[in-house]
Amino acid sequence: MDTLIAQLPVLIGVLIGTLGTIAATTLTDRSRWRRTVSVRWDERRLDAYVAYASAVKEIHALLFRITADDRPGSLSHRIDRDAGLALLAEADAARTKAWEKVLMLGDAAAVTAARDWRQAVRKLEFFALGIATDWERWDGAVRDVDDARDRFYVAARASLTVGGGSVAQSPWLAEVKLAPEQREPSNG
Repeated sequence: MDTLIAQLPVLIGVLIGTLGTIAATTLTDRSRWRRTVSVRWDERRLDAYVAYASAVKEIHALLFRITADDRPGSLSHRIDRDAGLALLAEADAARTKAWEKVLMLGDAAAVTAARDWRQAVRKLEFFALGIATDWERWDGAVRDVDDARDRFYVAARASLTVGGGSVAQSPWLAEVKLAPEQREPSNG
């Protein structure tokens, strides 16, 4: 019995060491798992944001091409209206699919900004479809699209915790000065 009592501190030490090792391993594994899951979802969120931005930008570019004949001095590459509207329908289908991923993976700010960007582009679409005919409002609608795009990128970058400062294009685009006959509202 005396030998058991003499070795009791050693046994307690081994037990405490074992429990400490188990606890430390569990915490490390849990932390590693959370990091891995976070990275995986960030990658998918990035893919969703890029797909959505590409789809909306495709629609935006098509709208410039479809309306080029209606905008004197336009530098956009003209496209046959029927062919352009067919491509527009395809691009909108791609945007709809990309939208679902943004809804599933995006945070509230990015989803709201994505929706606002689409709504701004929709105003340009009204011109291409002949619903809007007040061409004096075109430039303002284009500026709204540029601003909405910038807000989406800010929200998406914040969602992904991407640093590096502002990537806003709208102020830069507003500063671009061309001769009036060369002025083409942003498509970039």
